[in-house]
Amino acid sequence: MTHPTILWHRRDLRLSDLPMLTAARENGAVIPVFIRERKVDALGTAAAWRMGLSVAAHGKALEEIGSRLILRSGNALEVLCELIRETGAGAVYWSREYDPVSRERDSEVKAALRDEGIEARSFPGKLLWEPWQVKTQSGEPYKVYSPMWKSMKDTSPGEECPRPRSLNAPVSWPESEALGDWALGAAMDRGAAVVKPYAVVGEKAAHARLATFARERVDDYKAARDMLAQAATSGLSENLTYGEISPRQCWNAVPDSGEGAVHFRKELAWREFAWQLGYHFPRIFESEWREEWAAFPWKSDARAAEIWAWKKGCTGLDVVDAAMRELYVTGTMHNRARMLVASYLTKHMMTDWRIGMAWFADTLIDWDEASNAMGWQWVAGCGPDAAPYFRVFNPETQADKFDPKASYRCRWLPQGDSPSDTALSYYEAIPRHWGLEPGQDRPAKPIVGLQEGREAALTAYQDRAF
Repeated sequence: MTHPTILWHRRDLRLSDLPMLTAARENGAVIPVFIRERKVDALGTAAAWRMGLSVAAHGKALEEIGSRLILRSGNALEVLCELIRETGAGAVYWSREYDPVSRERDSEVKAALRDEGIEARSFPGKLLWEPWQVKTQSGEPYKVYSPMWKSMKDTSPGEECPRPRSLNAPVSWPESEALGDWALGAAMDRGAAVVKPYAVVGEKAAHARLATFARERVDDYKAARDMLAQAATSGLSENLTYGEISPRQCWNAVPDSGEGAVHFRKELAWREFAWQLGYHFPRIFESEWREEWAAFPWKSDARAAEIWAWKKGCTGLDVVDAAMRELYVTGTMHNRARMLVASYLTKHMMTDWRIGMAWFADTLIDWDEASNAMGWQWVAGCGPDAAPYFRVFNPETQADKFDPKASYRCRWLPQGDSPSDTALSYYEAIPRHWGLEPGQDRPAKPIVGLQEGREAALTAYQDRAF
């Protein structure tokens, strides 16, 4: 009999198109494992809660094919070594992650296990192409999105790995901790019940979501995706975040031609670009990409009253407040709205982009480390491939263009004597100590006026002589 293989799951909670699983099955018995280690403990409130749902769904999926998911907590290397001793496993396989903390952890694990004679292998699966595979003609990583897209748009990401119908079980299963004891969603408090109906959890649900998009929405995607009140986007960022579906499956599900399909693939490539940058230039996760911005005079007090007003959706600007409330109720936010709230915070309010990045990390259920960092820097003007840094979105004109009937704003803000249920659900989701009540929580005029904020930002940019 061969020694079993430990399948170390992280953000790859699926059975289909998973290269590490395909390889592990060839060895014989497979022991799927999820470890609550430092990266999991560092997750924001909403992301930790959503991760728990994904782990639970993956555990059920494994049970359906005669396997199970073993849960352990602690230092990753120590946990894996303990499991190897308990099971006699001869190999540990995992899917690659590309952020600095994960790369350091995985290098340590790989070296230590190999020193003990254990096969330790990492596999692709998170991205369409590995970061070292996508290069300019001079062999350098791309720093600008457009040429990277041109280089990859006509390239196939390859065939998908099949979904197994069964997995060989070990002679005996190691003990597993109980997911409920981890209390991953504890910090969500009463907000969990509000957000849960909006979460689309697990591999099966992710594929149903993709199928609906490919069948009903992809043709109009380019034209309709910015309309705030329309359900025109795929929503798959949530499922990609936890690896419930692969980017290759998303890419292959749409036609090779047509404006909508091509633009959808461009968004997948934008996610790819973020992780390419995160791998080659890890400073993007915490420092200004454009080094000349390092001394820019951002406001940096995350506890300031006006910054808390932004976080709570109480700025007095309808579209900004609606978007921030959508975030608290659903755990997500329309992409166009993300740009508007980020622009208002970093430009009109002159607030450090890291404050917004951290708030999104705490409140988004589709939080992606690289996309979040690059997106905030792109809007703030200090990031890679950024729009002209002096561009300042006007939230009101943007709302008129992308929410012409104010449907989105009415959906998330209490209006008149009969506010919508979605608007009222915000008050059920927020912490009680915020003490907000409908009709009494928003100022009569914006906390920072659009004209004054724009002029202050442009003056600051001019003074810096970028």
